[in-house]
Amino acid sequence: VQLVESGGGLVQPGGSLRLSCAASGFSFSNYAMAWFRRAPGKQRELVAAITNSGTTNYADSVKGRFTIFRDNAKGTAYLRMNSLKPEDTAVYYCSGSDYATNYWGQGTQVTVSS
Repeated sequence: VQLVESGGGLVQPGGSLRLSCAASGFSFSNYAMAWFRRAPGKQRELVAAITNSGTTNYADSVKGRFTIFRDNAKGTAYLRMNSLKPEDTAVYYCSGSDYATNYWGQGTQVTVSS
């Protein structure tokens, strides 16, 4: 089982990034997928989630700026991030879960700074 995140980097405030999470080794279409983040000195928090049927939910802090979506044919989940703020700086982790199992990626760093 693997979840591999990509797409992080350094971006200026107001900029955009798209994170990708490539999954393998499990039945991706049957799993809910989510993005979490951990900022320095803070606890990990849920950013966005999408069920296997496509229902989404978002943290209040990112509503209207971030969009989670998935491509089951490619086995990949995405997080499009617009209007980025310095407080979005964190390591972003991809997670896949069903009723019994939870998988995690290694994370990708997102830094929002001028």
